[in-house]
Amino acid sequence: MASVTIKDIPDDLLVRLRARAAADKRSMNKEIVHLLDLALSEAVADDSAQRREIAAAQAQAWANLAGRWDSDLEADDEIRAIYAARTRGRDVAL
Repeated sequence: MASVTIKDIPDDLLVRLRARAAADKRSMNKEIVHLLDLALSEAVADDSAQRREIAAAQAQAWANLAGRWDSDLEADDEIRAIYAARTRGRDVAL
């Protein structure tokens, strides 16, 4: 398994980490791995919830726009006109 060195841990954080490891009857290493796993699991759950909120807001914005497009052109002609009006944009090295 891989190893990581953590530098510059503030003294008060180290004291709390040692106390928590002792309370959970884990080594410092196991406690750190456990806490990282918890933090990253929660971050994924939070990220998923945030993505659902963003998607719902976008869907609502689209619903609010539905039926409000005013054009004399057919859909295909409107799409061509939109593409024709676009600028080339900046050059990007890929």
